[in-house]
Amino acid sequence: MGNWVYPQLNVDELKISKAVLRDVQVSIKDLYNVCRVIRGMNLNEAKDFLNRVLEEKEAVPYWRYNTGASHKSKLSRKWKIKAGRYPKKAIKYVLKLLENAEANASNKGLDSSKLIIRHLAAHKGVTLKRYMPRAFGRATPKYKRTSNIEVILEEVE
Repeated sequence: MGNWVYPQLNVDELKISKAVLRDVQVSIKDLYNVCRVIRGMNLNEAKDFLNRVLEEKEAVPYWRYNTGASHKSKLSRKWKIKAGRYPKKAIKYVLKLLENAEANASNKGLDSSKLIIRHLAAHKGVTLKRYMPRAFGRATPKYKRTSNIEVILEEVE
């Protein structure tokens, strides 16, 4: 198994914190939209937003993979998009990742109130392939798709 490589950013290594979750059994389609929403936000603002989505007080806008997504009335007008959902499983793992990155930052001595999400991305992970036996000697594939999530937090002045 290869090593995880973070993207190269032109920032000081002493002012950033990194974290990654690998092989999470969450849809890449949900993770893509959640990551796009909170990328660039302050860490505390992002956590508050995600908790509001978990309580269904606000919806996550779906820019991509939005076929069949309803027009949520709880979608904020600042996103300028109508399709939205409440991807609770994806948000649970993103919150876990943000907590991990915040703990790494506090271990480095960074101030958690000044952290912004500099980079946040989801990538396809390993696909677990299984087959379910059916009648007359046939079989139906049953795939479990996984995802990898990476985050880089940066301390700003």
